[in-house]
Amino acid sequence: MPDVFYRFSPFIRDYIYENDWTSLRGVQLEAARVLFDTDDNLLLTSQTASGKTEAAFFPVLSMMYDDPPCSFGALYIAPLKSLINDQFSRLDRILDMTGIPVFHWHGDVAASHKAKALKDPKGVLQITPESLESMLMNRSNDVVRLFSDLRFIIIDELHTLTGSDRGNQILCQHVRIQRLIGHSPRRIGLSATVGDAEKAAAWLGAGSGRKTQTPVINSPKTSWRLGVEHFYIQNDSAEKNGETAAGTQGGEPESGVPDEEAVRDTTESEDAGVSYLDPGYEYIYDCSKDKKCLIFSNSREETEYLTATLRQIAERRGEPDVFQIHHGNLSAAIREEAELKLKDDEQRTVTCSTVTLELGIDIGRLERIIQLESPNSVSSLLQRLGRSGRRGEPPEMMLVFREENPLPNTPLPQLIPWSMLRAVAIIQLYLEERFIEPPNTKKLPFSLLFQQTLSILASSGELLPKRLAEKVLSLPPFEQVPAEDYKTLLVSMLKNDYIEMTDEKGLIVGMKGERLTNSFKFYAVFKDSEDYTVRCQSDEIGTITTPPPVGDRFALAGRVWEVEELDLQRKLIYVKSVNGKMEISWPGDYGEIHTKILERMKRVLLEDKVYPYLKPNAQKRLDAVRALARATGLDRHSLVHLGGYTWCLFPWLGTRSFRTLRKYVAANGAKFGISNIEFEGCCYITFRMERGDGRELISYLCEKIAREGIDRNALIGKSESPIFEKYDGCIPGELLRRAYAEDRLRTDEVCRRLPEILDEYKN
Repeated sequence: MPDVFYRFSPFIRDYIYENDWTSLRGVQLEAARVLFDTDDNLLLTSQTASGKTEAAFFPVLSMMYDDPPCSFGALYIAPLKSLINDQFSRLDRILDMTGIPVFHWHGDVAASHKAKALKDPKGVLQITPESLESMLMNRSNDVVRLFSDLRFIIIDELHTLTGSDRGNQILCQHVRIQRLIGHSPRRIGLSATVGDAEKAAAWLGAGSGRKTQTPVINSPKTSWRLGVEHFYIQNDSAEKNGETAAGTQGGEPESGVPDEEAVRDTTESEDAGVSYLDPGYEYIYDCSKDKKCLIFSNSREETEYLTATLRQIAERRGEPDVFQIHHGNLSAAIREEAELKLKDDEQRTVTCSTVTLELGIDIGRLERIIQLESPNSVSSLLQRLGRSGRRGEPPEMMLVFREENPLPNTPLPQLIPWSMLRAVAIIQLYLEERFIEPPNTKKLPFSLLFQQTLSILASSGELLPKRLAEKVLSLPPFEQVPAEDYKTLLVSMLKNDYIEMTDEKGLIVGMKGERLTNSFKFYAVFKDSEDYTVRCQSDEIGTITTPPPVGDRFALAGRVWEVEELDLQRKLIYVKSVNGKMEISWPGDYGEIHTKILERMKRVLLEDKVYPYLKPNAQKRLDAVRALARATGLDRHSLVHLGGYTWCLFPWLGTRSFRTLRKYVAANGAKFGISNIEFEGCCYITFRMERGDGRELISYLCEKIAREGIDRNALIGKSESPIFEKYDGCIPGELLRRAYAEDRLRTDEVCRRLPEILDEYKN
């Protein structure tokens, strides 16, 4: 053991011995160096399951043990309750018999536990951003007592927070605490998937007055075992007729060389006489059979439907129901049951989940990850893949794609398997370039500005406008908000009774503002819905958005329920369980996609490269779409004539640039009689063009850009009020349009791509 081992407190050394660690990892050595020997902030970035949590907490706990703080000494902030629950259990075991208490605090924690923390604030407090907001608002007079000797603030899963309103809310909370306690605690950020460490470090340290160190940690080379397979939903596939699918092939990220050991996955039913429900779902069932698996879907709807289908397959085959479900609309009891079964190495459970299990909760030894359709980002792929392969085994993932059979008149863009192309592009970007998406930034976060204005007024009481502006605009997320814009917002809040002015010309929370701040939903800066709680007798099942009438049925927790009684005033739905499966719908925002992913998708479509992880059906599907691209001219032109007046543009741009181009074509299309503009994600734009041809249109747009550039503000109609964030509906339209232009549109990639499309006509 190196010298740093002996700088850890005795209970840490005992923990290391008890867990049979023979050495400390690089991430743990570097964290100890920064935390023991400097006063800097620390950003720890290393692969999943590399020991980042221990790396941060071992030095922090050792310093707190040697010099006990007289308040909470460390504040741990995580984006998910499940992550806090998991870390609470892990820390509680480490700290047993040390005298350092650890408390967790979120909406599902018992009031008695919180009361104990408030009575004697010591040790470590683990909390969600929403609960911390509530504490700052409702216990403002207690904040100094609770945090007067706060030394460390640890932010877990940093990549999910940088640049988002929720992450920026945490920065506001940090600075507000600093001002109250009179000093700046050190900040520690943890993440396995940071795309731009310099930007992430700048974000982490904003407003702290400290330097942030980001040590370079050389992680050991890791082999992946990957498989990608594709199914037409109604087709009789070769596998369905009794053939065995090829083994899962993996590859070392460094070289992409196939793993020699293959995993035999078959979709052949043991009962050949039974008809198949869905070949893709049958395949997923067989991939997960007798294995401890986690199956990711990209939406709650798909997760619910998949769980119900897998249970139906098990019932039809006469096999045990080993399927659990986990997503944000389920009750805490159902989520915790799934987590406990995942952690139990003796149980071969299969858990279907959304993003809620993507993050760093320790879920034991998983044998395989299955991903239904493609994740949106490289970061998400790495997080999900990293859920498996712990304890010396390589990470293993199967990606499964299901596609409707095309009709004879299906248009060209709908014949392309976009999700499968995106998955291959994401895998290749990481294997070839180690690319991970850099953090986004927001220059004009008006929704958060509205929320923090009310929060600060609620906690501090009456403030003169100048003093309020000084307190709010000096918070790191608002440093680029012009004072005039904030004045416009305050005037609007006054007019709409969110705030009011006293006779002494001070500002206080108004009547409408009080209705907002008095609700627990105010503390969250992400959108919420008016959810109805579903109960079966005394058991809470979860929540849904819209109450069905009595007698109707809906899906939740992977089962189907029939409504027996509605209590609309209390937002309660009483149900009974029935057999079958159904779909359910929640509102949702599926995030942005980076331009590099779209560019690599184009290469996947046009190059002849064979990817070793593609299984037979997926390889056939890729071969077919590559042939289609050649036959239709998509390999030569990004703007394709679909017949008649219909055209389709494939710009290969990420979400923000695609949005900008779509609006630019609409704003400048009158000369060509452009109408009926439709689009799918950021993959393609179809439109009707009655005059001119593709070359003329692109040439015209390029010439116009060369003369004038692109004015983002001109792309937004005067009557538009683009609402994305939770409190955007409370923001004046002129500010929303400015924020939309600044933070949702991107012109530089459009100005580069259009000339490239024009050049295609010269070849």
